[in-house]
Amino acid sequence: MAYLQFNKEELVNLEYSLKREFLSTNHAGGYMNTTIVCCNTRKYHGLLVLPVSSFNNEKFVLLSSLDETLVQHDKSFNLGIHRYGDMYEPRGHKYIRDFEIDKCVSITYRVGGMLFRKEMMLSHSEEQFFVRYTLLEANSPTILRLRPFLAFRHIHTLSKVNMDADTSSREIPGGRAFRLYGGFPDLNLQISCNSEFISSPDWYYNIEYKEERRRAYESAEDLFVPGYFEMPIKKGQQILFSASTSVEKPAALKTKFEKYISLRSSRDSFESCLRIAAKQFIINIDGKTSIYAGYPWLDRSPRETLLAAPGLTLYANEDKKRFKEIIDSLIEREGRVPSGNGLRPDVPLWLFWALQHYAIFTGSKKQVWKEYAPILKEILANYRGNTGSSGVKLHDNGLLWAEMRGTPLSWMDAIAAGVPVTEREGYQVELNSLWYNAICFALSMATTAAEREFREEWEPVKKSIEKYFHKAFWIEKGDYLADFVGHEGQNKCVRPNQLFTCSFEYSPLSDEQKSMVLHKVKQELLTDRGIRTLSPQSPHYKSEYDGDEFSRNSAYHQGTTRPWLLGFYIDANLKLYGEAFINKAKELLSAFEEDIEIHCIGSISEVYDGDPPHLPHGCTSYSISVASFLWAMKEIAGFKKEKP
Repeated sequence: MAYLQFNKEELVNLEYSLKREFLSTNHAGGYMNTTIVCCNTRKYHGLLVLPVSSFNNEKFVLLSSLDETLVQHDKSFNLGIHRYGDMYEPRGHKYIRDFEIDKCVSITYRVGGMLFRKEMMLSHSEEQFFVRYTLLEANSPTILRLRPFLAFRHIHTLSKVNMDADTSSREIPGGRAFRLYGGFPDLNLQISCNSEFISSPDWYYNIEYKEERRRAYESAEDLFVPGYFEMPIKKGQQILFSASTSVEKPAALKTKFEKYISLRSSRDSFESCLRIAAKQFIINIDGKTSIYAGYPWLDRSPRETLLAAPGLTLYANEDKKRFKEIIDSLIEREGRVPSGNGLRPDVPLWLFWALQHYAIFTGSKKQVWKEYAPILKEILANYRGNTGSSGVKLHDNGLLWAEMRGTPLSWMDAIAAGVPVTEREGYQVELNSLWYNAICFALSMATTAAEREFREEWEPVKKSIEKYFHKAFWIEKGDYLADFVGHEGQNKCVRPNQLFTCSFEYSPLSDEQKSMVLHKVKQELLTDRGIRTLSPQSPHYKSEYDGDEFSRNSAYHQGTTRPWLLGFYIDANLKLYGEAFINKAKELLSAFEEDIEIHCIGSISEVYDGDPPHLPHGCTSYSISVASFLWAMKEIAGFKKEKP
């Protein structure tokens, strides 16, 4: 029995099954993503979605879906399912008896006396999607038909009927090659056995994507179907289908499929699911390793890359080499990690945090300083040299002031109707906590390297922060930290940004102050699904993250819960309370094990509603969520086992 599986009653209930998706990636930016009944509910769904080099490596849906039809005694049973308006046609999900995902996705159908299984997989090393069909039981001659639905469009757009599309095909060994528009690679559809291609080109109009409609986006698409492949299938026979940008040898498809299966890890526990999910975010394009921030629609981002890198590499599988490749590629891609200019003043300081994890993991600050001292010194110097014209200015008290009217200068950067929801101009608590941590970390490495001049330059700044941080941020009688200090003084909204101050290796807070902050976070922000972005006691609190774009953005940092913040919460508590917090830490993480079968199966979502039942939203698989959990699991495992 597989760790992740669903039964007939769950699968035929579309209210249940359409909220559960599976994902596979090829580690080069391509992916396969749809629901467990193979009905696409998002414009981002598809069986073969790939970056196209001629279009700046942006992602395009090539093969949207594939309908199977079984024929016996001239009766056809279509196993596909599509939504048109509010109706589903065909309704092939009613034949599904079992779904499980381990090394690949396996779906079993019962149609009369036929028992039919399909196993789907995306190659990890090529632009190739596989299906292996097996007729397990049959009492009469059976025919299998495969009907491909082609899109050839960007993941953020929808396809419409287009008379300029090239609807012709080219014969290739075991199948046909299609290319609807110039600039795209050929989509080669091939079958491992002899088959006949029946040409009947047609457009299928107004296929509806339920999740896009729910999010108030355009939701109807026209897909091109060139015809169908037809072949007999015998009891016990296996037939391989391949969709690829390369022409394959049909006779080798079975062996190739079996080889790829043998190389994959099993999803047999909560932690193994997270480790496999971690690998899905790490991609290599043009020889450069990077992190895809979230599936299915987020791309690469410096902030998410730095926050996720330790968890996805060091704590997932102790991969120091991959961590360095990611960090070095990021620095090279950005010219240098953004130096505090522009709209992301915190990003360069997260590089210090990521390298701290690497230094702790390797046990060598000296080596980190040897390799990265030039870029780290440059970053600190740039902050010191900023005059404020770029949005950030270092004040005489040692604190960083971030302000650019009408522009959000923090990770809380949602905009609704052209206006920042949480502008937070002034001394931001997490920016200055990052700043202090970065300076202290650099000084600790410079001390090891005996760099007197550097220490003399930065020790006064460190001491100044220690003197003024408490004065600026500590809320007397509130026993917690202001979220930011602006022109009107302290902003007393209870937000999670103060968590970072408690978690970082170097903090200007005493243990007693950390204890009070963590108590406040526990009281007002902690939930069963992560940490709220705003206390429910605030008049600006939004309990649900749903609706149209304006409604979602208005709630994004106004109460919406973030699983990834749990990593910092657990880390801060373990540093303060040690083994006494282990059981609670395990409890917080294990609560998500039941969610491993919701949204994206085997992964963790981006956000949840602030109020119970804490429904998942946003990216179905989010890099920092997965990374944060793997980091927390590693920390828990680092403590001695509990005594019986």
